[in-house]
Amino acid sequence: MKKILFSLAILSAVVFSCCTTNKNVDKPKEDAFAKGADVGWLPQMEATGYQFYDADGSKKDCLQLLKDRGMNTIRLRVWVNPSNDKASGHCSKEETVAMAVRAQKMGMRIMIDFHYSDSWADPGKQNKPLEWKNHTFSELLNDVYLHTEDVLKALKKAGVTPEWVQVGNEIPGGMLWPEGSTDNFSQLAQLLNKGYEATKAIDPKIKVIVHLDEGNNSKKFRWFFDNAKTNNVKYDVIGLSYYPFWIKSDYKENIADLANNLKDMAARYDKEVMVVEVGGIDTQEQNTYDMLVAVIKAVKAVPNNKGLGVIYWEPEGAKSWSHYELSAWKSDGKPSMALDAFKD
Repeated sequence: MKKILFSLAILSAVVFSCCTTNKNVDKPKEDAFAKGADVGWLPQMEATGYQFYDADGSKKDCLQLLKDRGMNTIRLRVWVNPSNDKASGHCSKEETVAMAVRAQKMGMRIMIDFHYSDSWADPGKQNKPLEWKNHTFSELLNDVYLHTEDVLKALKKAGVTPEWVQVGNEIPGGMLWPEGSTDNFSQLAQLLNKGYEATKAIDPKIKVIVHLDEGNNSKKFRWFFDNAKTNNVKYDVIGLSYYPFWIKSDYKENIADLANNLKDMAARYDKEVMVVEVGGIDTQEQNTYDMLVAVIKAVKAVPNNKGLGVIYWEPEGAKSWSHYELSAWKSDGKPSMALDAFKD
């Protein structure tokens, strides 16, 4: 009888172990270093027939190719009422939800990037959605809250709660111009706080990111986040872009500035930091690989584990399809060796 009971106990332990293991398959590890990609173009690429291949020439799902190279995070931009333009449209609420569900099923962690525009928002343009064009400032505050809430509710209904939400995209000059310009920082602060409040109303555990370009530019970051502190902007993470190409330099000239700025931001404002956009020239694979290794090292070196991760912007957006030269994809449909930098 003892032997039978012992055997049953062993069997129960094995069954419990298997069930527990299966339950956790592909479950994202929220405390792990985030290594990821922004892939807003992916649905359009697939819809136009673009094929993705592994190094051995076999066809493979793009997200699987990224995951095979160590990536665990997907960043998705969302626009209010986008067009159907191949490169500058799509990324609607519905498409964003579909992509988020697909990525989460593969065990990926999710970041949602709100542009609060119908198309690209960046340092050179922060155009209001056409639907909001003639709204008063108080109406814009309501617009930001309701749009943020609407998208996050749709994601939650589909079973996805993002780990991070970006309120605005590369906003050193503010957003929703002219009302949300940094020329009137108190109004910008109110708009940012509406995005924060809508996000936390969906789930208080979601981390809210405020994002600037030129991550190596300490002066720009101090100016912005000093003003954010003065105006009581609510956020959890400072997001940085880092593109040596756009500042016409090699990464070796300013990687130390990026590393110092990351540490300074974390210490000066007691916030977590994250490189939410990075990219290198697609034809300079070794240089881009070396740059990514250096960036990952810099973020991991931020004291007290306040460096959260590094995300490549549109690595799959091959130049043959997008005409963008900072992807990490080759003309034969295969990923560049630069992405091997994300492997452990």
